[in-house]
Amino acid sequence: MTEKGFRGPQVCAIVGISYRQLDYWARTGLLRPSLADARGSGSQRLYSYRDLLELKVIKQLLDAGLKLQQARRAIACLRESGEDLASASLVLAGEGSVLARTGDEIVDLLKGGQGVFNIVPLAGVVDEVDAAILDVETARAAGVAKGPAGIAPEEVTGASRLAEGT
Repeated sequence: MTEKGFRGPQVCAIVGISYRQLDYWARTGLLRPSLADARGSGSQRLYSYRDLLELKVIKQLLDAGLKLQQARRAIACLRESGEDLASASLVLAGEGSVLARTGDEIVDLLKGGQGVFNIVPLAGVVDEVDAAILDVETARAAGVAKGPAGIAPEEVTGASRLAEGT
């Protein structure tokens, strides 16, 4: 089964760009059509659905105030990182910074993917604390003198009360 392709005028209407922009971006290599490139006079470019998504991302970067050269660098860095352009979340952080999450890092795409921040995932903290509380309460009910961290269950309960302000 072949993928449905989109011709230039359709792409422009879908993405919201002019044909002149589309032509320039294809000729300069910002985004060449993946299904069929122009092969001389009279031939038509054929863009894939994925191409449409990438073109829309480029347009959004430009609409957000990036210069074409900055958008070009950001897109190139995202492609090199292996990130999915269509589902990446980008943060425009003032003049000259486009940040993206790659794995456990936030990187600056305009600085060649240089790491800016490390991400500390906190999603599992609640589950870990709840599991530790359950372990302590289970140990207390079973009459074990020390909990999993070597702390007597009474000490944990007292610390919990202090933390709760009771």
